[in-house]
Amino acid sequence: MTHPRPDAGTTGSVPRGAGPRLLAWAELLRLPALFTVPGDALAGAAAAGRRPGPRTLLAVGCSLCLYEAGMALNDWADRAEDAAERPHRPLPSGRVRPTAALAAAGTLTAAGLALAVRAGRGALAVAVPLAATVWAYDLVLKRTFAGPAAMAAARGLDLLLGAAATGGGVRPALPSAAALAVHTLAVTAVSRGETRGGSPVVPLAALAATGSLSWALTRGPTSARAPRSAAHVLRAAFTAAYAATSARPLLHAALNPSPPLTQRAVGGGIRAMIPLQAALAARSGALTSALLTAALAPAARRFAKQVSVT
Repeated sequence: MTHPRPDAGTTGSVPRGAGPRLLAWAELLRLPALFTVPGDALAGAAAAGRRPGPRTLLAVGCSLCLYEAGMALNDWADRAEDAAERPHRPLPSGRVRPTAALAAAGTLTAAGLALAVRAGRGALAVAVPLAATVWAYDLVLKRTFAGPAAMAAARGLDLLLGAAATGGGVRPALPSAAALAVHTLAVTAVSRGETRGGSPVVPLAALAATGSLSWALTRGPTSARAPRSAAHVLRAAFTAAYAATSARPLLHAALNPSPPLTQRAVGGGIRAMIPLQAALAARSGALTSALLTAALAPAARRFAKQVSVT
């Protein structure tokens, strides 16, 4: 559930009072993108028909650790490319040593798996392939045709982790995991044109995926676990927010697939994960989880203005 590089317009400033070393690590780990992670576990628990509990929080902790492991490993694997294209990044600029980034990736992976052990056998059974997918993506698959599919699989597994940890079966959560995976696949495919631009076909395909997911989110009954009227309103509102956040920059990138507009489309796709997670939770009748997930969006926007992730 690591992300393509979220280069889309989040060229934040240095937080006042933050030390240079702390800032360098915040940039390396791309902390603003962390806000897109907790909604995976909450949506997974909702899809499994369970209320979030202590084990759900353990799943969130596991997800955050594995996500940050992927971020550190991503920059370690790309350190030569970044030296040419992004010399200001923490590793090529010398603010973080490559060995420290690799050690952080290993430590965070171990911490995530330890949290999965605490969450139960079901959670560990999902966390192990999730961690393997993160490492395989960053080290091997990222530049191959299988890269977007690997990223999509990681994000889908992250949602299933929430379902397994909460005590529900993963099978009821498969449709929600598939929806999140399709969106991730589209965003990752578009991200391949961030630095050099590309064909309008890819953002057009991603735009079609956004439209299809938005249509699917509005179809079918809402779970009876919550008042029908409130669930329908929230489901529609979050679906509309998802569509608006993702579709507009994708349309611009399709009309002009230049690097800046492609980067904005990727950034929009990453930010759209939060309303997508909220819509999935609302569809499952977990209104509190949907609202908690949606509340992360403004926090993510504010924090992105403080820490650069480009």
